[in-house]
Amino acid sequence: MRAVDLYNQLERDFVNSEITEDWFEDKSCYDASVEAYICDNFMRRSMGLLCDFADEVNRVYTAVFPSDKILTKILEDDVSDAMLFLHHPLIWDLSKDPNIAFYQMNVELLERLKERRVSLFNFHLPLDNFGEYSTSKTLADALGVEIERAFNLHCGALCAVIGKTDCKDVHELNDKIAQIVGHKTKLYQYGDSAIFNNRIGICAGGGNDLGVVNELIENGVNVLVSGVAVNNAYSAAVHQLEKENNVNLLGATHYSSEKYACMAMCRYFEKLGLRAEFIEDIPCLEDL
Repeated sequence: MRAVDLYNQLERDFVNSEITEDWFEDKSCYDASVEAYICDNFMRRSMGLLCDFADEVNRVYTAVFPSDKILTKILEDDVSDAMLFLHHPLIWDLSKDPNIAFYQMNVELLERLKERRVSLFNFHLPLDNFGEYSTSKTLADALGVEIERAFNLHCGALCAVIGKTDCKDVHELNDKIAQIVGHKTKLYQYGDSAIFNNRIGICAGGGNDLGVVNELIENGVNVLVSGVAVNNAYSAAVHQLEKENNVNLLGATHYSSEKYACMAMCRYFEKLGLRAEFIEDIPCLEDL
């Protein structure tokens, strides 16, 4: 498939005029060595084609972050004329420094991908926006939650969902999440353990947010499932809001709460006639 045709198809299927991104408002996200590989499209829009390295795409990989593990796996496969579809254009890692979340891609690995004609493509908010492949929707599907509606409009994207779970209390739900994602999770029990009317809010990734929690309070929902749940200087205000309003918080890590969307995207690419593979990464438990 011609690479430009694939890029255009992704734009048609996922981007609307309301969605905006701002990765490059903080110019520290990439230094000059990495910026040399970033295409003008991404520098201008902070979404879409990230690194334009291929004219043809015969195979697609999907991943949440462009970590060394992900880029190395593609190189080890010795493929050419391929594309890496990413949910984030930067690496997430709170284990190094709790005050620094994102890190830029490895320049040496980018150079090798360029030599192998492997493009990189990024949809953050376009993939968060409610739809068949979106982050919170696919997490709800993995948890067996019956979606009632989407909410939390952020930069033109509806990033969260409210739905019904078959779990009766937050301890049962926390155990279920841990079993599904395959690692420990974190429960901040700030209210009644019972799940009111079996309704929960789900906002994958960095969804433990003041706006999200306020909407849940307005809708009588006392449980939020998210990715990053750690109580630190950055999140202290939202934790306080949850305590004051008896909203329980369950964290599954940034990576594990968003990986289901990238897994689902393999179906999307296969429908276009492309071989697609999701690459597993390592969750950052410091998120909890």
